[in-house]
Amino acid sequence: MVLITFTACDDFVDVDPIGVEAEDYFNSEEEYESALIGAYDLLQATFQNVLISVVASDDFIAGGDPFNYDQPTLQNINSMIHTPSDNNQLREVWQLMYAGINRANYVLEFKDKTEFAGKAAVIAQAYFLRAYFTFELTKFFGDVPLTFEERGGVNRMTDKRILFGEEFDVNRVGSIADVYSLIEEDLKEAITSLPATQSQKYKITKGAAQALLGKVYLYHGTFDNSKFAQAATTLVHVYGKYSLKQGADYTNLFESEGENGDESVFEIQYSGVEAASWGCIICSEGSYFVQYNGPRSPYDNPVYRSGWGFNLPTQQLYDLFDANDNRREVTFLDLRNDQDTYSQGRDDTGFFNRKYLPRKADAKIGADPLNHANNYRAIRYADVLLMLAEAEVQSGGSNAAAYLNEVRARAFGNNSQNYTTAEGSLLEAIYTERRKELAGEGHRFFDLVRTGKAKANFDAFNASKPAEFNAVNFTENKHEIFPIPLVELQLANAVEKWGQNPGY
Repeated sequence: MVLITFTACDDFVDVDPIGVEAEDYFNSEEEYESALIGAYDLLQATFQNVLISVVASDDFIAGGDPFNYDQPTLQNINSMIHTPSDNNQLREVWQLMYAGINRANYVLEFKDKTEFAGKAAVIAQAYFLRAYFTFELTKFFGDVPLTFEERGGVNRMTDKRILFGEEFDVNRVGSIADVYSLIEEDLKEAITSLPATQSQKYKITKGAAQALLGKVYLYHGTFDNSKFAQAATTLVHVYGKYSLKQGADYTNLFESEGENGDESVFEIQYSGVEAASWGCIICSEGSYFVQYNGPRSPYDNPVYRSGWGFNLPTQQLYDLFDANDNRREVTFLDLRNDQDTYSQGRDDTGFFNRKYLPRKADAKIGADPLNHANNYRAIRYADVLLMLAEAEVQSGGSNAAAYLNEVRARAFGNNSQNYTTAEGSLLEAIYTERRKELAGEGHRFFDLVRTGKAKANFDAFNASKPAEFNAVNFTENKHEIFPIPLVELQLANAVEKWGQNPGY
């Protein structure tokens, strides 16, 4: 996790810290900004996280080549038979999120060296980025190794890089809840100095930090019920600061013209201006998550390009949507009646994830299929409304149904589908709404885990799946998190010190 920190090839930042003595750097605003962009750069690597998260859920089939067992890590995760040695994409999540933490710490370690106007906002962005990378790590791997210390009466992550050789002295924090506490402190620090708006679209705003903090509180609520009230208090500050896309604008939400709009709270930017290769996929300024989602060649369509036939939505997911729910058209490319127009992949369902399909209209995409320019909507306002609704229910608030109904009114174009008690539990209605609203965006698996519903939902999938589809072998108290890649345990000499995650 140290070696990759500054040696991973990337060109998002036109600054190469290799050979620069850190003590001789950070002498100007420009140098702080350059180092900060280096930390932002690792956000682009999170397309791996999204890819794994979609495949791991009960609403998507891995798909892929029908004749070869390609992408075995994804296939194994889809069936929940992955192991610590099955570590292709999982290892990259581990490496790259730690690289992101270390790049943020590069800025934070020298936060007091040089003064300039606006420095507080620069440092705040570094705290946000460190929190985001750490949150990704703990979602995947649980109680991860981190360095921390007591400051101001609370534990805080250490504002210092882990240098070569120091990885052998890092220990696990203690519990997943303890990791969430560290993340929360970083985000609270960030919120105090972040502006409501930024002149550059990639930069973090106060609303993004508040939304992420509210989300972390919801996850923390699995271990401490008092966190739900904190989630509600935090998320209400975001309420009304953004707006839901309506009508045709909603239909285009996941098109290029829908990027960085009024519904975008935190969006990861991809430019697609530089080719990538299998030798260094993360060198790309684009995303290759998109390429996975398209129908396999020779599919030809005026709007969409062909892809690799992975991440196939299930019939069960499609059936959740009413015919007059606008989200059905946004979520699914339905080719059930046109399966002769493309080469059918493994476990073909006839459905494809329309939100992140390769699109012909994006002129920035070159010939390289690893380099798509589609931004990832990491947190959008609909997600905030549903998190706020959930936090209200969990903490005894009275506004949950109103927040839920805002999302439904956009989906149906009117208030005809407002929640009523005849539906049953309001909390369950919110969970179902999250499943539909955020389908194919990488949230479903972690929602199942944090709400304790994973086992029941994977059992339901197994009971209703077509006979030719692989069963999902989800085991409680094991598959809620992923295994630490064995090679990483060995490299850190931590097989015994850290131990493997339970069940692996």
